[in-house]
Amino acid sequence: MKQLKIGIASDHAGFQLKKEIMAHLQKHTITDFGTDGENSVDYPDFAHPLSQAVAENKLDWGILICGSGNGMAITANKYAHVRAALCWSDEITALARQHNDANILCLPARFISVELAIKMVDTFLNTEFEGGRHANRIAKMSC
Repeated sequence: MKQLKIGIASDHAGFQLKKEIMAHLQKHTITDFGTDGENSVDYPDFAHPLSQAVAENKLDWGILICGSGNGMAITANKYAHVRAALCWSDEITALARQHNDANILCLPARFISVELAIKMVDTFLNTEFEGGRHANRIAKMSC
């Protein structure tokens, strides 16, 4: 696999999972957008800069992690050309790439194991967008 440019960010609830994922992805170029510990923080402060970098094609992929994954996904999806997918299973992750061409993976740290998260990250990075009828749907997403 080629070396990818991946951005990753978390809030306090996702900090430990973020560290595990970063260790797993060490062969890639990783940009850590924070947070740097388990003290309470506001997730948008970390989701915004990562999402902007993805929207501007400065990163190949993004990974956002918070307690439920919802706040990160909602924030990221404010950006044009960002398709952030909240995933909680490997199958959902594959479909997010195949059907939705997701470019940011959002993970719910309080609801998945480290092992599942790493499997989902690998699925996300290695699953191709199917195009075809799905490309037509993607084109209709922008306002």
